[in-house]
Amino acid sequence: MTGTKSALEVKEDMTFLDLIVRQVVHLNTTNHVDVPLILMTSFRTHDDTLRIIKQYANQSLRITTFCQSRYPRIYKQSFMPCPKSPDDDKDKWYPPGHGDLYKAMVNSGLLDQLLAEGKEYLFVSNSDNLGAVVDEKILQYMVDSNTDFLMEVTNKTRADVKGGTLIEYDGRLQLLEIAQVPFDHADDFKSIRKFKIFNTNNLWINLKALKQIMDKEEMELDIIVNPKTTEDGVSVIQLETAAGAAIKHFQNAHGINVPRNRFLPVKSTSDLLLIKSDVFTIEHGQLIVNPNRMFTTAPVIKLGEHFRKIADFQQRFAQIPKITDLDHLTVAGDVYFGRNVTLRGTVIGISASPYEAYLGFF
Repeated sequence: MTGTKSALEVKEDMTFLDLIVRQVVHLNTTNHVDVPLILMTSFRTHDDTLRIIKQYANQSLRITTFCQSRYPRIYKQSFMPCPKSPDDDKDKWYPPGHGDLYKAMVNSGLLDQLLAEGKEYLFVSNSDNLGAVVDEKILQYMVDSNTDFLMEVTNKTRADVKGGTLIEYDGRLQLLEIAQVPFDHADDFKSIRKFKIFNTNNLWINLKALKQIMDKEEMELDIIVNPKTTEDGVSVIQLETAAGAAIKHFQNAHGINVPRNRFLPVKSTSDLLLIKSDVFTIEHGQLIVNPNRMFTTAPVIKLGEHFRKIADFQQRFAQIPKITDLDHLTVAGDVYFGRNVTLRGTVIGISASPYEAYLGFF
């Protein structure tokens, strides 16, 4: 998709941002506190985000934005930067990953501002992870244990084999991403037996500890080389960092194993179908598993290439099917879903080219 992902409608006519706002407003109202919502934008999403958050002006919630850095893409063949000047085309630049969070907080003045307001802890999550709500028990554990940095991890499944994991190296916890693993050891990294947990990217950070690290200019993060191909077919390289990699710089850092329901990301239209479905209901902006679902795990959904783009996904579902009793769904080919469709157990829908397949009422 293009544009700001947090503005994508995901559930009951509400966007990611709508749900997040509801979560934080409920947190503040219930606990009589003033927790601000802070959005890190990029040069691609900043203007859209400022426009979108105007609709929450009547909410009893402070919303702050700050923009992360932009880096030049690099030609893979020559290792030269793609842009020739700072004003060059936007496609020749990129946001350098969520690891830029820390420098962006310093450069924007946000870190000092939060400390001046008396804020002590920061909860960080991806905007598309609708399971990432503020958990007061985790916060209390962090306070009681004097933890400086806390990473939420959860048990790995076959769907998560590429997710970053925690390792101990040189006496400290470190985040290991698959992009850092030699090709001939990739299968070892993907092994659920060897690496049983992965990073949800829900992070809890002591702001005073972060300030000390940033003042000493010690926040060096491992570089992740991300190869890309531009729309005109040119091979480029993006050098990125991950926010979780900062764990190695904090003296008192831990990982905490959390339930799977704290990791509900929307990275594909398969994920989007699950979130839109009746498997989940909404309570104060938080996704709750439908009490009518008999299974504790979510169904496995695999939509084919015909569903990859948001527009195609929307066109192929006249109505979201009822899938409370679904175990597994695989769809391949030119398939359309009509109204009043209920899927149970294991469902495989295949349409061989050039034919189209229709399920339900149209």
